[in-house]
Amino acid sequence: MIVGAISRISGPVVLTEGMRGSRMYDVVKVGEQQLNGEIIRLDGDQAVIQVYEDTTGLQVGEKVVNTGLPLSVELGPGLLSSIYDGIQRPLPLLAEKSGSFISRGVTLPGLSHEAKWDFKPGAKKGDRVIGGDVIGTVTEYHLEHRIMIPPFTSGIIQDIHAGEFTIDEPVCILDNGTQITMLQSWPVRKGRPYQRKMDPDTLLVTGQRVFDTLFPVTKGGTAMIPGGFGTGKTVAEQTLAKWSDTQIVVYIGCGERGNEMTDVLTEFPELLDPRTKRPLIQRTILIANTSNMPVAAREASIYTGITLAEYYRDMGYDVALMADSTSRWGEALREVSGRLEEMPGEEGYPAYLATRLAAFYERAGRVVCLGSDDRKGSVTVVGAVSPPGGDFSEPITQNTLRIAGTFWALDTSLAYRRHFPSVNWIKSYSLYLDQIKDWFAASGFTEWKDLRANAMYLLQKEVELQEIVQLVGPDALPESEKAILEITRMIREDFLQQSAYHDVDSFCSLEKQYWMLRVILSFYDRVNQAMAKGVSLAKILKLPIKTEIGRMKELTDVGKIKELTIQIDESLSALEAER
Repeated sequence: MIVGAISRISGPVVLTEGMRGSRMYDVVKVGEQQLNGEIIRLDGDQAVIQVYEDTTGLQVGEKVVNTGLPLSVELGPGLLSSIYDGIQRPLPLLAEKSGSFISRGVTLPGLSHEAKWDFKPGAKKGDRVIGGDVIGTVTEYHLEHRIMIPPFTSGIIQDIHAGEFTIDEPVCILDNGTQITMLQSWPVRKGRPYQRKMDPDTLLVTGQRVFDTLFPVTKGGTAMIPGGFGTGKTVAEQTLAKWSDTQIVVYIGCGERGNEMTDVLTEFPELLDPRTKRPLIQRTILIANTSNMPVAAREASIYTGITLAEYYRDMGYDVALMADSTSRWGEALREVSGRLEEMPGEEGYPAYLATRLAAFYERAGRVVCLGSDDRKGSVTVVGAVSPPGGDFSEPITQNTLRIAGTFWALDTSLAYRRHFPSVNWIKSYSLYLDQIKDWFAASGFTEWKDLRANAMYLLQKEVELQEIVQLVGPDALPESEKAILEITRMIREDFLQQSAYHDVDSFCSLEKQYWMLRVILSFYDRVNQAMAKGVSLAKILKLPIKTEIGRMKELTDVGKIKELTIQIDESLSALEAER
């Protein structure tokens, strides 16, 4: 055991002497109160430690004990519905033990070691197993929690049997004497292994039209949601958590305001999962690290969350990880870097900011898991970014742009006009369009790419026309361009605008999205045909069918939306006949 002594204290950063033999990222116990900390720099016998708790009252000379272990999380049954802080301490249990304000030096395990779980073997005596193989299951709420052989472990099963066990009791014994329990531990700063990473060619269905149709993200992909205050970042991430077609959600409140995190903690247990009709919290892990908590724990919370996500990915599940927000995480890095007296980079952020961001986002992906059964799982990372004043040129946004595959730019002006989701369709983009076009075609949406391209062309054309309108007024435009302005208004208001709180419109199936856009663009094509035959735009815009198109989002029957294409043709044919 290595024991050192504090020589200097600077906020959450503590300089310790007498730590020769220690390793980077070893967990240490600091001072008389045994505060949790982690070694982040070594120089001879000196170690620099970031402390995950308030260092008020620490004194020079107090001892520091090296545990010899890296910062790790407990993995096993009982994770779902849990609420943790940044280093996997269960907050409800902490509240019971120390009250609403967490006492310093309190350490609790991430999982219950007393609870018993009904283990059902899936393997039998004599089977040869390797790291990642599923040897049995336990039921965690409605989910099948798969008990796996730890990575880098192999052997022949000598003994395995069903029954109720705690996570510490062996459920399987290998011929080499290795005892397999339901508990695994994994260092958070190291990605869990897999066989190989797959191409991101499967759409993550979110039920949000602006995301799925215009700027899609794939399973195992990465997305960022930057936006100023009040643009709807948190609501967007909560909507994605609720509706995305994933089995597990990990929601990290990283440095968020206490009232916003309280809303999440109180709302999630009440929300129903639309697919299972069970509480959404039963497939969710929440990590709450508010802005008044120690910054070092905020820095660790991101890694804690992604490690929990990788664990369920290794079972063969699709996992969505919501990080809200990475800006607050970057601010924690900046504060610790300043305490270390490192050379500052742009806007005071450390020079390694881009590397740390990339290391986090690169742990996303769709993979073939370890084991002999070729299970496939994915972790999709969606990171919210809170640029000061909505300035997208700041370092966190710019460095994330280099990594993320999908960019959902939230617009303050759209939010002020109550247009939600306030995604700016001109600034936003997706790099996954070519990878998923075959997926759309195989799913029966053969015209998706063309419909999307036409819609984006019209929206970009609208921006140009609006500039002309501001100069000379709308009356100066020809009828064809007035038609574009009307159609783009329909795309914006009747298609892109979507209420997260509407009973029907909060979720829109892919089939409904496809036909809604197809109806609007069919109307545009038919309008142009009618105007070519001498029908005035004013008469066309008075047709009742236009109102029916505006009500599409409230319909539950896609068949009625499809019928609108016939009604459009009939209505405009009648006008042409009058002409």
